Amino acid sequence: MKVAIQGELGSFSHEAAKRMLPRATVMPCTRSADVFDTVEQAKAQAAIIPIENSLAGSVAEHFDLLLARDLFIHGEMHLRIRHNLIAHPGVKLRDVRRVYSHPVALDQCRNFFRSHPGVQAVPFYDTAGSVRHVIEENLPDAAGIAAKRAAAEYAGKVLLSGIEDDRQNYTRFLLVTKSKKIGRQADKSSLAFALKNVPGVLFKALSVFALRDISLSKIESRPMRGRPWEYVFFADILRGDDDAARKALRHLGEIAEFVKLLGVYPAAKTH
Repeated sequence: MKVAIQGELGSFSHEAAKRMLPRATVMPCTRSADVFDTVEQAKAQAAIIPIENSLAGSVAEHFDLLLARDLFIHGEMHLRIRHNLIAHPGVKLRDVRRVYSHPVALDQCRNFFRSHPGVQAVPFYDTAGSVRHVIEENLPDAAGIAAKRAAAEYAGKVLLSGIEDDRQNYTRFLLVTKSKKIGRQADKSSLAFALKNVPGVLFKALSVFALRDISLSKIESRPMRGRPWEYVFFADILRGDDDAARKALRHLGEIAEFVKLLGVYPAAKTH
């Protein structure tokens, strides 16, 4: 089985893919759109995508792609994000003057830069890619911030472990495929819907869940492409494919301009 990810091998997406699909071959892709293309074109059977971080928030592009494309969510996991300072094996911490990484990772390690004022933070396209860069270029005064897996992938040396500011740093990853078949253990659903801008319509939309004692674990809005100042709501409900959920979605369809079921899957039980 092949599973597509966005980013380099050694990334947090790579780590999530190996935990969710341990036997799968991981296919790195440059762009998020390429990840969806790879699955839709059957070059990979599944994809693992980050959808939100507990500190940085949602990955907007992936919400847009889930809405626009025809893939279906089949699982989720919460990955604890541990940032590590990784360099070429011959480099010592006192040698480091530049640290490369994705801007989000750099921002989540502010305390490290505060305690090392002589070190410059340099934005890079990918966490694991930053480690690959400093190793392949044999940079004597640089390091990257990434998952520990990146050190193993590119034969780097971990200079410092766990340099993230907040230990309650998790990223939620989704498993998506072309199949719409719903598993027996599914107890959570994700959906997208749009509403006309009329008084009380959001209240009515949410009431379809409240009337059936269905809990929403998340709701947010995103701009609708091609229609300025109009929005799509993305919601997660703590219900699988049961009678109450089906009735709620039919009821929502009577109120909304459109409803798209993005997936029905087992909720992540623990971090």
